[in-house]
Amino acid sequence: MGVEEAGRAGGGGGGGKKLAMASISFAGVRVGAAGGAAYKDDLLVVGLPVPKDDGLDVVGDLAVRLPDVGAAARTFLRKREVAEFVSGAMAGAMTKAVLAPLETIRTRMVVGVGSKHIFGSFVEIIEQNGWQGLWAGNTINMLRIIPTQAIELGTFEYVKRSMASAQEKWKEDGCPKIQLGNLKIELPFHLLSPIAIGGAAAGIAGTLACHPLEVLKDRMTVNREAYPSIAIAFNKIYRTNGIGGLYAGLCPTLVGMLPYSTCYYFMYETIKTSYCRAQKKKSLSRPELLVIGAISGLTASTISFPLEVARKRLMVGAIQGKCPPHMIAALAEVVQEEGLKGLFRGWAASSLKVMPTSGVTWMFYEAFKDILLAPQLHA
Repeated sequence: MGVEEAGRAGGGGGGGKKLAMASISFAGVRVGAAGGAAYKDDLLVVGLPVPKDDGLDVVGDLAVRLPDVGAAARTFLRKREVAEFVSGAMAGAMTKAVLAPLETIRTRMVVGVGSKHIFGSFVEIIEQNGWQGLWAGNTINMLRIIPTQAIELGTFEYVKRSMASAQEKWKEDGCPKIQLGNLKIELPFHLLSPIAIGGAAAGIAGTLACHPLEVLKDRMTVNREAYPSIAIAFNKIYRTNGIGGLYAGLCPTLVGMLPYSTCYYFMYETIKTSYCRAQKKKSLSRPELLVIGAISGLTASTISFPLEVARKRLMVGAIQGKCPPHMIAALAEVVQEEGLKGLFRGWAASSLKVMPTSGVTWMFYEAFKDILLAPQLHA
């Protein structure tokens, strides 16, 4: 921060505004000295005391330039990529905070703990652990979902815009070409959907960045006695398998994530755009976004659910020591043991989680993005 001499006390002001704020005295120092001191709007003027025979007297003012933190924050948030990243993080946090009780009840019902009915399970949790029991275990979910949603939504928006911009350029200049001997092949990148590419990129980026948190959550869910806390789970996995242990099951996760993420974002953008066009609207209400987000999540989850079943079997099998060698083997194992319906075992419970989560996430994301990218923020 800069420091400037504002003038001598009692001397001429010289070109600036007269000091108009009241003097505040402490320890012989006066902030906002009276007199003809000059200052600028962004300067803090401090009166400097010196000893004299009859006490202290101010002989000069010191003007201190303070950083404008508010302006810096607004400038930072004006960047579209930053606003989208922050909106994704806030949407993830709000979604988990709002839906944590539903997740707790669903988990108890899936693993067969307590009542088999939603209301009965709700009452049991309140009686046993109080209201805070509805948010039990939500810490690891918050730690996982906040960076995941921020990275996924930020990546999706950025890649979608970049791909659309590149396609416009390719229409004018032609698509990239590769040459094999005397043969030139034009790559048909202009046929690709920017939304689908953005969705795939979002899934890959989010998985690579946050897969260790998913591993920790799964270990703590499957074997709570061996992994009672995040710190203990991390230490055990790291000591046993090193960094690679935190990325156990990464390949099947990516294989399962790609179709889900691509379909999820593609469905949301397509349904939203088509609905806006049909209703002749430029923007949608929060309830409309909630419904469209829920439908998108349900559709994507249904299409990719068999891969999710195989991924879970691989991860649980690795913990229990009887892991199938690859995803195809896991799928074949499920069909052999349970038939085709086994590929959709748990679909209803998953839908109970996916639909509200997806709907609430998109509703909060669009709301936060509207706030951060509002026109008045750019004023």
